Amino acid sequence: MRQNNSKEADTKRRIPVIGVTGGVGSGKSVVMELLEKEFGAGVILADLVAHDLMEPGAVSYRQIVAEFGTEILDGEGRIDRPALSRIVFGHPEQLQRLNAITHPNVKQEILSRIARFREEGNVSVIALEAALLIESGYEEILDELWYVYVSEEIRIRRLMEGRGYTEEKSRSIMAQQLGEEAFRSHCSRIIDNNGDVESLREQLVKIFCEEGLRAVSFDV
Repeated sequence: MRQNNSKEADTKRRIPVIGVTGGVGSGKSVVMELLEKEFGAGVILADLVAHDLMEPGAVSYRQIVAEFGTEILDGEGRIDRPALSRIVFGHPEQLQRLNAITHPNVKQEILSRIARFREEGNVSVIALEAALLIESGYEEILDELWYVYVSEEIRIRRLMEGRGYTEEKSRSIMAQQLGEEAFRSHCSRIIDNNGDVESLREQLVKIFCEEGLRAVSFDV
């Protein structure tokens, strides 16, 4: 990574980037909401970025239609996500084709949004949430990587109550994701979300007010 010691460059990069990851049902969205509303974070949600880029005229939209054909469009010319899911579900080769389009585009847009937050300089930290931060190689652009930990039993209960998943579906999704040991080995902080929101808030207060956040400058 290039080093740039100019004052202007330092100003743009001094805002640290926190990656927030964890398995399905771990409550990453609650952590992100607290970071944004109570700790002045600028938030980036990878799933929403991906959706934005699939809107008509956006870069992923154009490439996906070119790759999979107009059959995946609905009556209004938008990508019919259930139709696209049927094409790639259970077909690794098709899924790989889709990921080869979406993943690079999402990463490039995320880097652009990080740069804009740093340029504007009006947030305390930048928080990036994605389930695949580790697998997709985002660690190199993060100052810290947080693992939102919740026990398997609680995750399953939350998925069944909150999303209407069956226990079988919940376990199937979880089995396809990184396990607890892998998350812990990659992440610099563990956020325990087995309790209530107040417990979560107390952990964040401790990190920000007592421990502080290390800020390392990265080229993006």
